[in-house]
Amino acid sequence: MTTFQCSDPVARRAGLEAAAAAAAAGELVVMPTDTVYGIGADAFNAAAVRALLAAKGRGPDMPVPVLVGSWKTIEGLVLAVPPVATKLVEAFWPGGLSLVVEHAPSLSWDLGDAKGTVMVRMPLHPVALDLLRSVGPMAVSSANRSGHPPAVTADEATQQLGELVSVYLDGGPAPIGVASTVVDVTGPIPVVLRQGAVSLDALREVAGQVLGVGE
Repeated sequence: MTTFQCSDPVARRAGLEAAAAAAAAGELVVMPTDTVYGIGADAFNAAAVRALLAAKGRGPDMPVPVLVGSWKTIEGLVLAVPPVATKLVEAFWPGGLSLVVEHAPSLSWDLGDAKGTVMVRMPLHPVALDLLRSVGPMAVSSANRSGHPPAVTADEATQQLGELVSVYLDGGPAPIGVASTVVDVTGPIPVVLRQGAVSLDALREVAGQVLGVGE
């Protein structure tokens, strides 16, 4: 277990290299994002994703989201990008909006019992983006044990996950400090599954009709 202080340019570069190497080796890393800290693994390494779920203490019934480093990456991951998803991506990526879309059936990954869908987001954090652009799509969940509050600092993540993670990238406190808003765009009308960093009003300004949680 090694922690890198990303406020220092030299340590940041070394940390990104170490995190990319750890992900390539099937190990777990913790990274800062704009919402909360995330625990991540190579999205295409099923054993690493299982290790991520085990580290959090949860099963495959709660699939792991995927973070990407660019808008274009989503096009290779999904069956088709609905027009409303394109509008939301253009308005809120990078940022605190996660989209549930149908993933391409050709993808060889196992993120849990996702029933043909994947939750995908592009975070607004330079350290996370640099890592994602180096590694590619990563399975990333909030850096906490299941049932405990999401970590908003690297220290909080370390206290909960300890030696289960190989590399911690410390980017200071997460700027937003709350989880992303999750919107399902697989149906005819977007549906908010979890209210978070992006408000329902902001979503409706861009996408028109959007159903709130439980509507």
